[in-house]
This record gives sequence, structure tokens and C-alpha cells, in this order.
Amino acid sequence: MKLTMVNKKELLISLLTFLVFVSQCVGSLNPSLNDDVLGLIVFKADLQDPKAKLSSWNQDDDTPCNWVAVKCNPRSNRVTELTLDGFSLSGRIGRGLLQLQFLHKLSLARNNLTGSIGPSLARLENLRIIDLSENSFSGSIPDDFLKQCGSLRSISLAKNKFSGKIPGSLSSCATLASINLSSNQFSGSLPAGIWDLSGLRSLDLSDNLLEGEIPKGIEVMNNLRAINLSKNQFTGEFPGGIGSCSLLRSIDLSDNSISGYLPETMQKLSLCNYLSLRNNLLAGEFPSWIGEMKGLETLDLSGNRFSGQVPNSIGNLQSLAVLNLSGNGLSGNLPESMANCGNLLALDFSRNSMSGDLPAWIFGLGSEKVIHSGNKLGRLNSLPKLQVLDLSANKFSGKFSSSIEVLSSLQFLNLSVNSLVGPIPGTIGELKELYILDLSENRLNGSIPLEFGGAFSLKELRLERNLLTGKIPSSIGNCSSLTTLILSQNNLTGPIPAAIAKLTSLQDVDLSFNSLTGGLPKQLANLPNLSSFNISHNQLQGELPAGGFFNTISPFSVIGNPSLCGAAVNKSCPAVLPKPIVLNPNSSSDSAPDVLPENLGHKRIILSISALIAIGAAAVIVVGVIAITVLNLRVRSTSRSAAAQTLSAGDDFSHSPTTDANSGKLVMFSGDPNFSTGAHALLNKDCELGRGGFGAVYRTVLQDGHPVAIKKLTVSSLVKSQEDFEREVKKLGKVRHQNLVALEGYYWTPSLQLLIYEFVSGGSLYKHLHEGSVGNFLSWNERFNIILGTAKSLAHLHQSNIIHYNIKSSNVLIDSSGEPKVGDFGLARLLPMLDRYVLSSKIQSALGYMAPEFACRTVKITEKCDVYGFGVLVLEVVTGKRPVEYMEDDVVVLCDMVRGALEEGRIEECVDERLQGNFPADEAVPVMKLGLICTSQVPSNRPDMGEVVNILELIRCPSEGQEELG
Repeated sequence: MKLTMVNKKELLISLLTFLVFVSQCVGSLNPSLNDDVLGLIVFKADLQDPKAKLSSWNQDDDTPCNWVAVKCNPRSNRVTELTLDGFSLSGRIGRGLLQLQFLHKLSLARNNLTGSIGPSLARLENLRIIDLSENSFSGSIPDDFLKQCGSLRSISLAKNKFSGKIPGSLSSCATLASINLSSNQFSGSLPAGIWDLSGLRSLDLSDNLLEGEIPKGIEVMNNLRAINLSKNQFTGEFPGGIGSCSLLRSIDLSDNSISGYLPETMQKLSLCNYLSLRNNLLAGEFPSWIGEMKGLETLDLSGNRFSGQVPNSIGNLQSLAVLNLSGNGLSGNLPESMANCGNLLALDFSRNSMSGDLPAWIFGLGSEKVIHSGNKLGRLNSLPKLQVLDLSANKFSGKFSSSIEVLSSLQFLNLSVNSLVGPIPGTIGELKELYILDLSENRLNGSIPLEFGGAFSLKELRLERNLLTGKIPSSIGNCSSLTTLILSQNNLTGPIPAAIAKLTSLQDVDLSFNSLTGGLPKQLANLPNLSSFNISHNQLQGELPAGGFFNTISPFSVIGNPSLCGAAVNKSCPAVLPKPIVLNPNSSSDSAPDVLPENLGHKRIILSISALIAIGAAAVIVVGVIAITVLNLRVRSTSRSAAAQTLSAGDDFSHSPTTDANSGKLVMFSGDPNFSTGAHALLNKDCELGRGGFGAVYRTVLQDGHPVAIKKLTVSSLVKSQEDFEREVKKLGKVRHQNLVALEGYYWTPSLQLLIYEFVSGGSLYKHLHEGSVGNFLSWNERFNIILGTAKSLAHLHQSNIIHYNIKSSNVLIDSSGEPKVGDFGLARLLPMLDRYVLSSKIQSALGYMAPEFACRTVKITEKCDVYGFGVLVLEVVTGKRPVEYMEDDVVVLCDMVRGALEEGRIEECVDERLQGNFPADEAVPVMKLGLICTSQVPSNRPDMGEVVNILELIRCPSEGQEELG
């Protein structure tokens, strides 16, 4: 029988595995077979090698010594090293390695190997180095894993997914010099015999879940050079004997809960260059003996409870490069002796209680970074040559130093939240490397310097909450890298310079709460990366720019400018009319001076020929305008009369629609289209059912007594051409579902468009929830059916590639049998100019339902915006509360309220109090959680409506073995 290549390979692997097994049982094989070739081929068979890194491993070779990643003893030709670091291998470690009895080094780091580690690996008694770091190994390690560790000197299992306790057999490996088990999920306490490993030089158990106290006895570790126990849950006191480990160079016990005082014996650690104890519970006076640790280059004691003053002895640390003392209770000033710390690069003593002047010695260090925020320092002295300077949130006062230009290499300057006064020095413009400047929340006055344009590397400029006056300089347009411009809450005047439109990298602009005047440059609409532009509370006027970001600008970003117009402020702009002709009554000719002779006793009005012509022309224009207005009114009256006649006519438009310039076109998709009172309904307020962002809705009846609802669109200027309008309406007319309000027809003229819907008698869900009479409210079953029916209708719309855009309780109607019917769907398909700018202004009544992507120009509007609105609707139905409720001194957002209640474990309290005691918690709670999931800020995290329907049906009727949404 002929074997395929796959069968041959499987047979070979099975044979090799069998031979390995036999060799382990019998102890010998045919001397002609190479154990190392056999073992490595079996080892390879358990791996996936997507990059063919092991292609040179051939089972037909007599020896593997020429294979990639393999090293052999030149005398015995036996494999001693196997190094496969970063080979992109996956799979597991099989039994093949057991054949490599002379293997000294096994390194499989930076792959994607999985599975657990069994005791068989430890049978390789000649192993000295094991490195399995940066893989995906998991599970616990057997306690006897290292029982036969032989001559093992280094083991690294870092950056895997190991769990359980650290194996106790680790303490029996007397030859170990390096242990790295960091970045796993080991738990429990340290092995009791860990300090018995007298030859240990490096111990790294950081970033695990270890707990308990650090065992005593560390003082015997005479060879220890580095210890890292950071990012665990160790408690108890700091190990007192650590000062006896005289060879220690690096100590990191940060991010634990270690308490007590630092032992004075630590001053003996003169070789230690790295000491990090940040984020613990250490207390007491800042140690005066710290200056004895003269080898220190990094000292981080931040986030503890040290108190007192920084001692003069710290000046002995002449190698110190990084000093972080933030987040303690230190007081006083920094000692002058620190002037000896000439290598200092980063200094952070924020969030203490230090006071006094900023010491002069700082300015001569040549440091690259000084952070001194959150203290109570006073006067601002001269500054050093720095790259990063953060002195924010202090009590600095006085004027801004004009010698700032000496900091030619400065890249980051933050002096915000201080009490600086006086003008901003123009010399800042000479800082060519500066990319962030934050002078906000001071008392700076004067104007913004013209020289700012010289700081052409500037990316962020924040000057808000000062007392700045004058105009925004046009020179700011030279800062071509600017992404953030915040000038709000000042006293700036004048126009917004057109030069800002040249800043194509701009993303965030806030000019609010100033006294800016004039119109907005139209070129701002061309800024490609703009995501926010706040000009609220100024004195700007005219039309907002059209296009780009300004089509989606939030109304809240433009409020407080009474003379602005455009859709965002819900105010139409006046038509552009010719300027009136102004005549000089004192002029006798076109070139005559505008004065009268002194000897005239009375004024004479002498008009030139050109003035008379102008007056005549103006009169003609006025008469023409009046005539056109009268004619226009008559035409409108005639059109309305024609429309009324058409709506009450008896022609069968469903089969033979007609189009007439005077009467318009009426089309019904089915049934008898004859109206008896259709025209009357549009003129009678008593027949009005309600008004929305797109128009008013009226009730009328056909001649056969069948009631219909007519929506009169009020966005005529945005409606498509008749051909496109009809095509889209007919598509919507074909959408049929028991939970959707059916579109039955339409009426068209260029100036009037009507949509004819089925009439739903039960009123809106909004009225049932918020305007119902006492004792007449929706039961839980009715609410659940409304939620489920609404979900089904939206799922059906999305299957038809229709986005609703305007989900809210007033658009969900309840029929006579209690079934929900969703209306107002698909209107965006009729209006080509209905982008986010127009849409957001048209559905302001849907505040609280709008998905956050409406406010972000770069995020695509998809069906997931309907899912968000549905999620809000779900919470509204279950809680009986409006999406946004305005209290006397607060605004309550429903989503936030329910989410907070869920986090606090009291979500059941959110259910409508009218239902208390009459609802199943095993349905109501999962439904509210589903609503919260649907209102995720990230669209991709929201389910689609088909999934929502499935979840709701599962909540109502959970199947056996399936978990309810919880």
C-alpha cells in the first residue's frame, strides 16, 4: 500500500517517540543511532515553526552539531546548548529533550510555547541554565520540580502565566546564582529556605501575587548583588538584616505594603547604586545617614510617610542622577549641600509640605528635569538650563523672568496653577525647542507676545484662566506644529486671526469666555484634524464656517454669541442684501466738498444728477421688492389651496399617480388614497399629534374612515430632488414589520413634502412612562414586551441597511393591543445634507439618547448609534426615569446613575418605584445590565441588535445549561 507524505511523517514521529521511550526504559540503543538527533527530531515534532527556522534539522543527518541553534562539545559531538530565543515557535515541550543527556543550556525565550512544565525536564542533571521566559506557559510548578537540580546555576521563568506557589525544592539548589520568576501569578509566601542559597547573586520575584512577611535571615546572603521583590503584596517590617549584604548594588521593594523604619545598617551598603522603595508604608524621619550610601545613582522613596527635613548629608551623594521624594510629609527647604550633586538629571519633590524659596543651587546643576509641583514654595528665582521644567501647582508669585531665553534647550515648561503676575516675556519666542508651554491659572496680564511665533516647535499652548488682554497675534500662525491652543477665560478682544487656519495640525481649540468680536474665518473649515473648537461666550457674529468639523460642532461650543447664526445655534442667517445708497444732502456735485458756505443763513439741499438717478433706482428696487412679495404670497396661497384640493380629490393615485405643477403628486402604496379632511388637518391645530425635529404630525382620515398620520416635513431646503426623494420613500414603504409604523404613502411638491403613516392609537411610550395617571402605569410584562418588540424592529431595520438615527421614547408608539411600533425611521435617507451638524440640531429633543460618536468627526456613524439609543431607552423603560433629569442644582444622567448603582451593588433600587414588589429581579437586573452594555462609549463594544434580541429572549426563557445575562 502506498503511503502519503503525511502518513510517512506521522509514522516517523510515532517510531521516533517509541524509540525514545524504549531508550529510556532499556537504557541503550543501537550505537549507530545518534541520541541527540533522535531527541531533537521528536522535540521538533511537538512544535509549530511558522518561519521555518528549524528547516536545517534533518532526521537523516548523523549528527545535529551543524543544525541552527545547536552547539556541541567538539570532542564528544554531544549537544551542550540549545538556544531558540525569538524563533516564533508555538506548541509544547515534549519528551524528546530527555535524550539530550549532556545539555548544559536550554534557552527557549521569547516564543509562544504553552502547556505546563513537568518534573521530567529536571531529569537533565547536567543543565546549568534554563531560560523559558516570555512564553505562555501556565499552571503550577510541581513542588519537586528542582529536586534533582544538579549543577543548575540560572533559571528564568519570567513573563509567563505560572500560578500556584513557588516550588519548595528551589531552596535545595545550592548552586543557583540567578533566579528570575518575575511577571507571573505566583502566590503564597516566599519559600522558608530561600536565604539558604548562599551562592545566590540575583533574585527577581517581582510582579506576582506573593504575600506575607519577608523571611528573616537575609543577612547571610553575602554574595547577593540584586534583589527585586516589587509589585507584590508583602507586608510587615523592612528586612533589618539587609545592611549586612555588603555586595548589594540594586534593591527594589517598591509597590508593596512594607511598613516600619529604614534600618541604620543600610548605610553600610556603599556599593548600592539603585534603591527604590516607592509606594509602601515606610515612616519616620528622613534618614540622616543616607549620605553614607555614596554609590547611589537612583534614590526613589516616593509615596511613603517620611517626615522632617531633607538632611544636609544628602549632598554627599555626588553620583546621584535621579532623586524622587514626592508624596511624603517632608517639610522645610532642600539643603544647600545638594549643590554638590552635580550629576543630578531628574528631581521630584512634589506633593510634600516644603516651603521657602526655590534654592539657587538648582539653577547651576544643568539638570534635564526638575519637578516641584504641589508644594508651597514662594518667589520664582532664575532658572537652570533644562529640557523639562515643571513647577506647577505651587505658590510661586512675582513676575515672569524675562531671562527665560537662556534656557535654549527647554522643551517642556509648566508653571500652571501659581500666582505669577505681570506680562508674559516675549523672549519665550526664542525657545526654538519648546513644544509644550502651560502658563494657565496664574494672574498674568498684558497681551500675548507677538514673538510667540518664533517658537515654531510649539505643539501645546495653554494660557487659560489669566488676565490677558489685547488681540490674539497673527504670528501664532507660524507655529506650524501646534495641536492644542487653549486661551479661554481671559479678557482677549478683537477678531480670531485668519492665520490660525494655516495650522493644519490643530486638534483642540478653546477660546471661550473672552470678548472676541467679528466673524469666524471661513478657512477654518479646511482644518483636517480639528476635533474640538470652543468659542462660546464671546461677542462673535455672522455665519459659522461651512464644511469639515463645523458640520458637526456641538451647540454648546458656540452658545453665548447672540449674533452668531447657523444650524448649530438654531438660528438662520439673514439673506445678503445690497447695501443701501447713502446720499450726502450737502453735496452739489460728485466732487463737491462736504461743507456749506458760511454766509448762508439757511440750509439748501442741492442734489446732483447722479444722486437723482440713484434715488430713482432705489425707488424702483423698493417697488419691485414689494411687488415680488405680494406675488409670492399669492403663489403660496394658491399652492396651499391646490395642495388642499389634491388631498381631498378622489383620483386613484396608488395606481396612476399624477404630477402637476400646481397640484403636486400624491402616491399611496396600497388601498384607497381618498382623503375627506386631509387638507383641513394640515391647517387645524386640533388635529396636530405632535412636533419633532423634522416636522409636525397630524391625524386625518381617509374617506372610508381609515385614520392615518401625516408628517409635514419642515426641512424642505434639504430634501433631495423629486426623483431621489421618491426612490428613497418607496424603499422605506417596502419595509414592513409588526413593530414598525408602516409608511403608506407620500405627497410631493417642490415646497411641500408629506409622509403618510398608519395611525397608532395608543400614544407614545414617553407619555405612558412619564405622563400617565396615578395607578395607570405599565406592568413589568408590558415593559419587557415593549423592549423586546423595539429590539426586533431595530434588528429588522438594520437587516434592511437602514439606520434609525433618532431612537427615543416619543418615537415608540403603543397600539391598542399594547405592542410597540417604532416610527420616524430612515428619514436621513431622504435628506442628502443631513450630516451630523444638521442631525444634531434636529434631534436635540433626543438629548441623552445620542451616541458619543455624533460628537466625534473621525468616528463613522453606524447601526451601533441605534444600539446606544436603544440602551438608554431600555434603562428609561425599566427605571421610569428620563435619560437626563434636571434637578434644582444638579443634572442626573440616567446611564451614569444606573452604572454607579451597579458598581455599588444596589441596581435593584433603580427599578421604577411603581413596580416595587411586582417585578422579577432575575429579569429586570439582566435587562438593565444589557442596557448598560448597549451604552458603551466604544461602538465596537456594543452588541448588534440581532444579538440583543437573542439575549432578551434568553432572559425571558433561559434554556437549561445556559447562563443568564448577569
